[in-house]
Amino acid sequence: MAPDAPTAPHTDSWLNLTMLRLLVGTADHGSLSASARAAGIAQSNASRSLRTLERRLGYALLHRSTRGSTLTPEGVLTTEWAREALEAVDRLAAGADALAHRGKEELTIGSSMTIAEHLLPGWIGAFRARRPGVATRLQVMNSAQAIEAVAGGDVALGFVETPDLPSELQHVTVFTDELVVVAGPGHAWSRLDGSLEPAELAVTALVEREEGSGTRAFLDRLVDDHRPAPLVELNSNSAICQAVVEGIGPAVLSRLAVAGYLRAGLLVEVPTRGRQLGRSLQAVWRDRLPDGGAAADFVEVARGAGRGGGVSRSSQSS
Repeated sequence: MAPDAPTAPHTDSWLNLTMLRLLVGTADHGSLSASARAAGIAQSNASRSLRTLERRLGYALLHRSTRGSTLTPEGVLTTEWAREALEAVDRLAAGADALAHRGKEELTIGSSMTIAEHLLPGWIGAFRARRPGVATRLQVMNSAQAIEAVAGGDVALGFVETPDLPSELQHVTVFTDELVVVAGPGHAWSRLDGSLEPAELAVTALVEREEGSGTRAFLDRLVDDHRPAPLVELNSNSAICQAVVEGIGPAVLSRLAVAGYLRAGLLVEVPTRGRQLGRSLQAVWRDRLPDGGAAADFVEVARGAGRGGGVSRSSQSS
């Protein structure tokens, strides 16, 4: 009989969260050195950690050059898996914290997908440092669902991308975002000689989020609410990016969601003519935010991170 094939060590014996956070940080911050700085780790140690991860996985995660490190296509995909694993760990930590502090004041937040993926973790960290006695509970949903949850009193704060805000809710801009048109390298739009005409974007079926998504609502408002039905509807930004990479069709997404794919060359940004795709991300709430309350403080943290400002008195209606 042939000898048994060697068995790779179980990931429990070598994989650690620091490796995963450094990998995800490389995608989010644009380089390994920036990821190491954000994590408070010496660059030499960070580089050694990711080389160990590559050796254990059996493939390269980074393109290394004198200009810095960028993710390989395999690295981009692994980063998405790592991000999901870290989000699960963070949910475990947050849930355990909530169970261990039943008597704490609790702030409930409903957030759209893009904001929850790319902005809220940093806001929650800053808020917890400022208000350690307040537990935060996050529910991730699309913008329409977040607005409904705020209106129904199920969450105290909502963070949404849609421009369609009901008049009975208070709101304030917390971040200025940019939507970008992206296509796979093999798509005709990736080889345009010039910019995409808005009229062509308005009549082209796209890969899109589900009905109720803030990105979809914004595009309807900006381009044309009688656009063709989507080529396919998916409920996450990463799934849309992968569909575009696979050549199903182009998409319009937040720059926050596609930055890593653009850096890796898996997606191509398609310039648009005339019309800017900037949008405002909003915090929404019912009634008046009490001065000094947890919700008001959280909005101030979010605005400070996004724009360098605080909650103005004029944004709170009595």
